[in-house]
Amino acid sequence: MGWTLIRLWTMLVYIFMFLPVAVVVLLSFNASEFGAFPMSGLSLRWFVELAGNDAILRAFRTSIILGALTALISTTIGVLASLALIRYKVPGQNLISTILIAPILVPEVVLAVALLLFLNALSINKSFALLLAGHVIFTLPFVILVVQARLVSIRRDVEEAAMSLGANPVQTFFSITLPLLLPAVLAGGLFAFTISFDDITGTLFWKPGGVETVPTQIFAMLRNSISPEINALGTVMIALTVGLPLLGLAIARRMSANSGG
Repeated sequence: MGWTLIRLWTMLVYIFMFLPVAVVVLLSFNASEFGAFPMSGLSLRWFVELAGNDAILRAFRTSIILGALTALISTTIGVLASLALIRYKVPGQNLISTILIAPILVPEVVLAVALLLFLNALSINKSFALLLAGHVIFTLPFVILVVQARLVSIRRDVEEAAMSLGANPVQTFFSITLPLLLPAVLAGGLFAFTISFDDITGTLFWKPGGVETVPTQIFAMLRNSISPEINALGTVMIALTVGLPLLGLAIARRMSANSGG
């Protein structure tokens, strides 16, 4: 009886959490411009209008460029940091690990305000570079945690065998370590891209004037009125932020299976 009540309560919690998301997705296909039930019919009208909205298209381009650069930088730094902390004895190793993981433990609004105040004290104005740096700082811990979890499972003697056969450390990394680490690298990169693409709290503090990402564009549109285009845009965001991590998980599992990991 107790387990039945727990399952029922869990189902109610999930319904409460995801029912608004389902309503947004459903209303994005509503033929009427009024977001109300019963729906007057199904239509792709709002997705077509969304594709013709220049402001939203610019926001999409900005978010994709920002997310791609964030993923590239965070993944590169995350892989190098993980290799240094796992494979080598680094002075102050525990302190460095704590500093790298700390952003994931600090509320994002605190991190956003702290970085903004610090750069204002240095007389550095808001810019796209600042926005990119903030996203890298926030996403880097996720990449490090994913890569380190994979790296500790890679046997050191495999790399030592390659070096004993004449490979130098760089050749060993690209021929042995990186292929075995690739599922985690791809998964970490996708996580970094998704988090950056979906971020609004830090972006509102760090972005320069005239630069909008998709989440900040939605926020700006909601200030005026609730347009049916917002429902369509929300559906696209849901598809991307849910689909990319699932795709990354599937790729990581397939590559892990193929590599015998």
